[in-house]
Amino acid sequence: MTELKERSEMDPAYEWNLSSLYKNDEAFEEALKGMDALTAKVSAYQGKLKDAHTIHSYLQADTALSLAISNVMTYASLRRSEDTRDSAAQSMYGRANAVYAQVSAAAAFGEPEILSLPEEELAKIIDDDELKDYRFYLQDLLRSKAHTLSAKEESLLAQFSEVLANPGEVSDTLHDADMVFEPVKDSEGKEHEVSGSSYILLQTSSDRVLRENAFHSYYKGYRQHINTFAATYSGCVKGAVAEAKVRHYGSSREMSLAADNIPTSVYDNLIAAVHARMDLMYRYVRLRKRILKLDELHYYDVYAPLVQAPAKKYTYAEAQEMVLKAVAPLGTEYVERVKKAYAENWIDVYPNKGKSGGAYSSGTYTSNPFILTNFTGTLDSVSTIAHEMGHSQHSWLTNHAQPSQYSDYSLFVAEVASTVNENLLIEQMLQEEKDPQNRLALLNQYLEGFKGTVYRQTMFAEFEKEAHAMAERGESLNPKALNSLYEKLIKLYFGKDLTWDDEVQYEWARIPHFYYVFYVYVYATGYSSAAALSEGILQDGAPAVKKYLEFLSMGSSAYPLDELKHAGVDLTTPAPIETALDKFEKVLEEAEKTADLLHL
Repeated sequence: MTELKERSEMDPAYEWNLSSLYKNDEAFEEALKGMDALTAKVSAYQGKLKDAHTIHSYLQADTALSLAISNVMTYASLRRSEDTRDSAAQSMYGRANAVYAQVSAAAAFGEPEILSLPEEELAKIIDDDELKDYRFYLQDLLRSKAHTLSAKEESLLAQFSEVLANPGEVSDTLHDADMVFEPVKDSEGKEHEVSGSSYILLQTSSDRVLRENAFHSYYKGYRQHINTFAATYSGCVKGAVAEAKVRHYGSSREMSLAADNIPTSVYDNLIAAVHARMDLMYRYVRLRKRILKLDELHYYDVYAPLVQAPAKKYTYAEAQEMVLKAVAPLGTEYVERVKKAYAENWIDVYPNKGKSGGAYSSGTYTSNPFILTNFTGTLDSVSTIAHEMGHSQHSWLTNHAQPSQYSDYSLFVAEVASTVNENLLIEQMLQEEKDPQNRLALLNQYLEGFKGTVYRQTMFAEFEKEAHAMAERGESLNPKALNSLYEKLIKLYFGKDLTWDDEVQYEWARIPHFYYVFYVYVYATGYSSAAALSEGILQDGAPAVKKYLEFLSMGSSAYPLDELKHAGVDLTTPAPIETALDKFEKVLEEAEKTADLLHL
């Protein structure tokens, strides 16, 4: 059985270097202490926001405070991710969150106070040249006037931010620190450790006995804690529903999408467009069942490799070179920044005991980006590096093109750059690969991207939409209700060729993104946008790359739908979703023909 190492046993050459945030934990502690003085500077403007000059001075102070608390929160979060069992890191994270809540409460007066000005007067202030660097922000703020509470009410609500975030924190802790899964044996009797970070690797094994045993072990753990997960998720949903009511929105979904000026029709169009092409997903399930030569396709078979060729393992050095080659169409400067990321240890590469599972990109305006991965040498691990590097390069470009107030790009566009990189990687590999068996393996990887991002994330989006609607109707989000909803959706999205396993109904509990309210749908819209953009980059070259990199440099200086239109994608129509599913069909057809060629 492969034993994960303790963090202290890991090679520092493959760990991230956090010094662009703080030199060490002591420097973090000093910065944490300094938050009081920065908060006091912002608080001093309370009751004085009546003219352009004062508002400009206040916004500068507030921007400085936001930069400082962002550094504090990010450093504590990254340190905690290294080993979620580490009590010192837990303490840092807890204290940073507490300070963040205090800062939020202290600064909550600003927007409602500005919005309390007469609309005509505020319009004149927004047009003042002194505020030109904040004009779009203020215009967007004016759009939210009907949903902004009084200064006192906003302050009160801000003080509950830490409490409202608690369900997600409990769920994360349960996932990463407390849940222990029974080890399992493969077909040869060899024992394997089951964990959050190793589960998907086990599910992609060609050993069906191992896949099935890992599946049962993993979901046994979730079944044992399903009441707790239902309680935490119910708390998250109820918090969002309550805030939406307080802010006079029609629903929590409307409130979440309004932050980016996204109409709910974009969300509904996504679900409708995917439902209309569900036949493609069913074809893929049938192809999977056929190639794997299974009488029954179970849920523990849906990630299994269709052919043996890409069971090939890649070293981290090989993965780095593959990503560099894939992003070459994006230009020399982009490639050089990826090399910089490797050289300066932006990436925390390998899993260790207690390390947060999965992968993400993080960082702040004043630091370089950081990438957490749990690299295991699979093609999926290579693709993950390309994916997270897309996030990091997006952050780098916007941080260097925009003032800090516009550097935090919208979640709506957050998955575009990452998915473009994934698509460029797979297209580059397909271009080079001639062997039918190897090509089928790569086509499988491509199909998995569509399945996992367009179909699966849309399914998650539908689950989230229904769960919040249930809460808004006053229905209980108990385990039975949530399990039943998830079972219905799995059967709808996978079709009759999937043999039902009772454990699947618990899968919703392992999806951490549900605690980022109405976030998952942007994976599907982002993937669809990326499918169109990556095709344009490869077919049209420099003009498409120029527009794309301009899009990545826009940050939050415009509304996300407008930013995507600048790049050439219009998500106010279902066309990008349909284009993505057309691409899925083409890849599926090639996979079917290749399987025929191989007599599979």
